Amino acid sequence: MSNSQSEKDKAELILRLKRAEGQIRGIQHMIETDVECEKIAQQMSACRKALDRAFYRMIACMIQQQFAGTKHVDRAAQEQMQRMTEILAKFA
Repeated sequence: MSNSQSEKDKAELILRLKRAEGQIRGIQHMIETDVECEKIAQQMSACRKALDRAFYRMIACMIQQQFAGTKHVDRAAQEQMQRMTEILAKFA
């Protein structure tokens, strides 16, 4: 993985976590202002999914880093691995 790609991934992950942080603050405000429980639960679920996606993106990054230094993996295999980790991050 190139350094610029690593920086892009890092920035994307930080952005995802900041969004989740904002969602959590919103949930706290909803609880403080006695919003109905169903609406709060809905926001909690959305926040949990956002954190799950950040987690799976981190796992994909770990896989990419593990194979990045391997000389035994050809270019086609590296591209396939890249595609698989993108699918993991997107749909997991």
